[in-house]
Amino acid sequence: MSAGIFETPLGPMVAVVDGDGSLKRLSFLHGRERTDPSAVPDAPACRAVARQMEEYFAGRRKAFDLALEPDGTEFQRDVWSALVKVPYGERASYSEIAIAVGRPEAVRAVGAANGANPIAIVVPCHRILGRDGSLTGYGAGLPIKRWLLDHEAGLRPLPFAPARGGAPRT
Repeated sequence: MSAGIFETPLGPMVAVVDGDGSLKRLSFLHGRERTDPSAVPDAPACRAVARQMEEYFAGRRKAFDLALEPDGTEFQRDVWSALVKVPYGERASYSEIAIAVGRPEAVRAVGAANGANPIAIVVPCHRILGRDGSLTGYGAGLPIKRWLLDHEAGLRPLPFAPARGGAPRT
């Protein structure tokens, strides 16, 4: 495993890649995320993630070219695969994702899988909204979700500042 920490407009993020260079985790580093102490820091594969994230935040990248290997159940991986198909700048509902994975009755389970997504932004769980279009939970906090949606909509989000009392949780 290799790990790399890099800065973004929303605060530092940590990328964890396996020995094959596949992305295992990507999350906001707000004091909670820990990396394996035996992980090789700043490996080339982590730099590739950081470069693509920099391009995303600069508005020059709308699709990622990264091998993904998130750990999860078969159902979770099915949901995460469906999330990757939601295009940049578009949104879907939990019920639409449930239908996409062939489990239209499993809306709550889709929500739980969405919340367990270990690869932020690249697996775009931030693009998933309530059926009525409402913002619903996001592991890094709703202000970050709103910022990401505004960014992808071509709106110029204001510089992000975490709420007083600490940064959003990951």
